[in-house]
Amino acid sequence: MKDPAKVVNDVLSSLLSVLGEKPAALHEPCFAGNEWSYIKECLDSNFVSSVGNFVNRFENDLAAYTGARYAVAVVNGTAALHVALNLAKVQAQDEVLLPALTFVATANAVSYCGAVPHFVDSEFGTLGIDVPRLRDYLTTITELHDGVCVNKQTGRVIRALLPMHTFGHLGDIDGLLALANDFKLALIEDAAEALGSTYCGRHAGTFGQSGTLSFNGNKTITTGGGGAILTNDPELASKAKHITTTAKLPHAWEYRHDQIAYNYRMPNLNAALGCAQLEQLDGFLASKRALHKAYAQAFEDVSGVELFVEPPGGKSNYWLQALVLQPKWASSRDVILAATNSLGLMTRPVWTLMQDMPHFACCPRMELSGALALSERIINIPSSAGLLREAL
Repeated sequence: MKDPAKVVNDVLSSLLSVLGEKPAALHEPCFAGNEWSYIKECLDSNFVSSVGNFVNRFENDLAAYTGARYAVAVVNGTAALHVALNLAKVQAQDEVLLPALTFVATANAVSYCGAVPHFVDSEFGTLGIDVPRLRDYLTTITELHDGVCVNKQTGRVIRALLPMHTFGHLGDIDGLLALANDFKLALIEDAAEALGSTYCGRHAGTFGQSGTLSFNGNKTITTGGGGAILTNDPELASKAKHITTTAKLPHAWEYRHDQIAYNYRMPNLNAALGCAQLEQLDGFLASKRALHKAYAQAFEDVSGVELFVEPPGGKSNYWLQALVLQPKWASSRDVILAATNSLGLMTRPVWTLMQDMPHFACCPRMELSGALALSERIINIPSSAGLLREAL
């Protein structure tokens, strides 16, 4: 039987063979294009807040890149999720299905609507929602009343299905679409991590009623802070833009607002950065795929651990590279995390499962054995677009 210490040493050796001896962040931005020029242009114009040409340009460029008919830029990915749920008519005390294996923002956005997160399981092939098990679960606990899905156990309406594309990998899209249709659920994609990822040639975030993106500093491209809502529905796009700009009615000088809304519009300064970053996205994606190839070669002969590979049918942005330990070596996870971080190689476990947080502990959930096993065995490793060329 393999010595646990050898598993740790093999992981360290493999990482060092790709990254060299220098410290490596988990994921940091790369600024190598027109960032300074566009930000200066923005400053020179004095339009640095939510009105300015770069906001409209970024939205148009983003829509063109993703193939969505409309993109609405907002202050962050959580705000994008909040608005997308609002537009799906998620109401107080509704339930929203989402993976327990996700970043906390997904569940927080549901809570902002006064709704209840309902946690579902994930599977190893995609790191996303386990669709067959979820179908069996919903068949048991729900019934349709006048075209509305009702949880028989709680009496609440289940309004929406909110998959999250983990580390940029798209899950079972066909299965999710069928599930949403059969159980009369609005499908909203949390594609915060998936800019540049596709399924059967179609971009993440464009399959459901709407999709959301994040441009936080650790994402594939960054606007510093920022997010976007993608949709092909002109009415939803118009409403999204309206309620993210405080529902202000157009007028030359008066301030009139026709509903309670949000000050969520992306500032022009952030959008300027985004325009420059988006111009470089294809290069970032190519670098990240090259990094994955280098990791694959380095870990090819390492037993006890596998480098996660994009699911069939999809093309991932490989936002975060992930190692998955074999079950018998799960206990080595924290030892590997300590050893790598002590050398300046930033690694991390996956997020704390949502049901393990005190404020979500009472939320409904299905049996979560897949998510639990994944949480015990995943290690994210340095994934920045510039890492490989720095190491060479």
